[in-house]
Amino acid sequence: MSFFGRLTGGRFGRLLLPAVVLQSVLIGGGYATGREIVAYGARFGTRGWVAVLGIFLGFTVTAFFTFEVARRFGTYEYKSFMRRLIGRGWPAFDVLYVVMALVIIAVMASAAAHILEETLGVPSLVGTTAVVLIVGVLSYHGASVIEAFKSAGTALLYLAYLTFSGLVLAARHAELAAVFAGGGAAGAAHGAAGAAAGSAPAAVAAAVDPGASLVAIVGTGILYVGYNLAVYPTALYTLHRQRARRDTAWAALIAGLLMTVPFALTWLCLMAFYPSAAVFDAPVPWLPMLRSLGRPWLIGVFGVVMGWTLVETSVGLIHALLDRIDADLARIDSGPLAGADGLSSLQSGVLGASILVGAALLSRVGIIALVSKAYSFLGYAFIALFAVPLLTVGAWKVLRRARPAEPTA
Repeated sequence: MSFFGRLTGGRFGRLLLPAVVLQSVLIGGGYATGREIVAYGARFGTRGWVAVLGIFLGFTVTAFFTFEVARRFGTYEYKSFMRRLIGRGWPAFDVLYVVMALVIIAVMASAAAHILEETLGVPSLVGTTAVVLIVGVLSYHGASVIEAFKSAGTALLYLAYLTFSGLVLAARHAELAAVFAGGGAAGAAHGAAGAAAGSAPAAVAAAVDPGASLVAIVGTGILYVGYNLAVYPTALYTLHRQRARRDTAWAALIAGLLMTVPFALTWLCLMAFYPSAAVFDAPVPWLPMLRSLGRPWLIGVFGVVMGWTLVETSVGLIHALLDRIDADLARIDSGPLAGADGLSSLQSGVLGASILVGAALLSRVGIIALVSKAYSFLGYAFIALFAVPLLTVGAWKVLRRARPAEPTA
């Protein structure tokens, strides 16, 4: 057995690997560009901490019940999982998941193509083609290679975002302290005065909303968790290692932390520029923040990181879909597909690459339009079809008196 195989057989596989997979998929649609943190937290100024706390609680609670339903009922791909929650309504989730996966990958494709061309001089077509090929190869090799890839990739991506955040906060600590001293509304007023006087920041962003009520801020945090519910099915295939409720509880807490820390750090970095239009109205807010440091090599590193996040997010979302198709093929006991063990390696690779090509075409819509329009609608749909059944039917099933795990339907 390989070193990674031995590693996943212990506590790493039970407690940390599900969080690694969730975070690696979340990074693309959740916080990679910084655009998402503006929309769902930073626009509220210093009171955005309320959204950050709500997001952590939402991620953690959702992870716990997702992990526990999968453990109790042996549902390690999303079709059988959703049948436990919404019965014959599972096809609606099937359609929703595919659409959401395409939109999330499209957001990343749009951002990554723009950044790779701007920072590294790589034509968007070349960058997209390279990502398609990598995703196809990983899909071809299957779960074990994907788990190893995600574990190494997540560690490197986390290190990169910690580095970006640390450098920005170190350079802008005085501005950050001033924003927190003045408060959200006061900070925006100061920004407006600065614009009138011709001092930094040059203009107040149209995106900021320092006067929003706490109810609105909490609701925005809930919506952010809602549109990111698509990441949870991507971790189902890792959950067969969990054996007891304490495993799912610890794994859920780790997942909540791992998924929220990058959001919180990016929010703090954005507060150091609040309410600058150059940052808050930018398609990719991380770019002007990093440029302000005067270190051109950081822009190149960010371009590489963005390409990597597209791969990680795409592989996770696509692998969940391929697992669901595999499970259906394995259940067929008549007709020309009877006895099939699932998709062949070649079929998995080709299908994975084809899905990414479709998302790349969708990315032509543009990142701001996708985030502001598609995410909100799909977020509400995921809350209705996934979160509500999970936190009602799912919670009731896993919190009632324990019984032996039932076989997958």
